[in-house]
Amino acid sequence: MKCYVYKSLKKEDTFLYLGEKDRFDLLPEGLLTLFGKLGFVLEFELTKDRKLAQADARQVLAALHEHGYYLQVTLQDHERS
Repeated sequence: MKCYVYKSLKKEDTFLYLGEKDRFDLLPEGLLTLFGKLGFVLEFELTKDRKLAQADARQVLAALHEHGYYLQVTLQDHERS
């Protein structure tokens, strides 16, 4: 399945995966407001065995099939100085 990744220009380390390019109409009302402007990052072929840096490919695929999008918020370790 083709996957399109966007990053929030408002919230650091927040990414949106879509199964269809620029289909922001699939998002729940208000999510785009929280995200702010989005920047396109990359397009790739997503398979259940694909290794992703911060997400499980099977969970991403399931969310794309069920909701049309997957939201990735990377939690940072604030205890490090």
